[in-house]
Amino acid sequence: MENLLGIAIGAILINNIVLTKFLGLCPFFGVSTRLKNATTMGLAVTFVMTASSILTWLVYEYLLVPLHIQYMRIVVFILVIASFVQLTEMFIKASSPTLHRSLGIYLPLITTNCAILGVTLMNTVVEGYSLIAATVNGVATGVGFILALVLMAGLRERLELADPPQAFQGLPLAFISAALLALAFQGFSGMIL
Repeated sequence: MENLLGIAIGAILINNIVLTKFLGLCPFFGVSTRLKNATTMGLAVTFVMTASSILTWLVYEYLLVPLHIQYMRIVVFILVIASFVQLTEMFIKASSPTLHRSLGIYLPLITTNCAILGVTLMNTVVEGYSLIAATVNGVATGVGFILALVLMAGLRERLELADPPQAFQGLPLAFISAALLALAFQGFSGMIL
């Protein structure tokens, strides 16, 4: 039996998808300007990441492995993720137009988030998790993604009040802040679970 609590803590803190594996940096820098945007994007990514972890694990174990076509996993996983995001967007648009408007461009952008593909590959190929462990890893990685986004958004909102030199304004200061945040998360790397 896999240590599900260890998988969860590892995905949230020790192996944070953004701050230690450096996946999902595009939305990390693009959406983290406001706390509300970061939270909305983080929740949407967590939902898609969890569902994609389940769907891709099932496709991998019950379709790709029995047919001996594991080499097609990246193409198939991208297709599964993109299809799921499109179905989710259509469902949200039909059931809650207000929520669809609030998510705006974030939902289609999730399709191109490399963190989601990275998690699905880690679940099936790198770690070889069971379905339950892959689901826990998907949820926990999403929570870690939210944590990183919210921390970065909070930092960037506070930094708006500062008066940095012209050369550091905007993204340079965001990169320095992200580096310090990643350095802080490296302190968790010595945890034994």
